[in-house]
Amino acid sequence: MNIPNLLTLARIVFIPLMVVLFYLPFSWSMPVVAGLFAVASLTDWLDGYLARRWNQSTPFGAFLDPVADKLMVVVALALLIERYDAMWLTLPALVIIGREIVISALREWMAEMGNRGSVAVSWIGKLKTTLQMIALLILLAFTPGSPYAQLGVATLYLAALLTLWSMIQYLRAAWPHLARSM
Repeated sequence: MNIPNLLTLARIVFIPLMVVLFYLPFSWSMPVVAGLFAVASLTDWLDGYLARRWNQSTPFGAFLDPVADKLMVVVALALLIERYDAMWLTLPALVIIGREIVISALREWMAEMGNRGSVAVSWIGKLKTTLQMIALLILLAFTPGSPYAQLGVATLYLAALLTLWSMIQYLRAAWPHLARSM
C-alpha cells in the first residue's frame, strides 16, 4: 500500500460520506458535499501524478483508480438527477453513465483479447473528465436555477458531447478487433 493507492481508496471512502451529507437537512450540507467532491477530484489527479513521479504505479492502483473515478462520478450524477428531477439534467447524466459502462466493458474485453492498448485513455477522455468534474462540482455547490447551476448544466452538456465523441473514438479503435471476433 502506497500513498497514491491510499488517495484512491480515500476517494471511495468519500462516496458514502457524500451520500449521507447530501440527504442531511442542513443548509451547509450541499457546500460540504461539493467540497468533498472537489477534494476527491483533486486526489484523482494527485494519485496519478504521485504514482508516476515516485514510480509507485501498481496493478492494484491501475485497477482501482478508474473504478474509484467511475463510482464517484456515477454517484454524483445519481444525486444530481434526484436533486434536479428534470429531463434536461437526466439526459446528459445517462449519456455519461452509459458511456462509462460501454467503455469499461470494452476495455475489459480488449484486455482479455490482449489488446488493451487499443483503448487507452486519450486527450479527449482527459478533457471530458475535467469538464465533467467541473460541471459536477458546480451543480453540487449551487442550487438548481441559479446562474452558476445553469453554467454547470451547460458544462455537463459539453462533457456529454465529449463523452459521445470519445466513445466513438474508442469503438472505432477497437472495431477491427471486435469485427474479427464476430
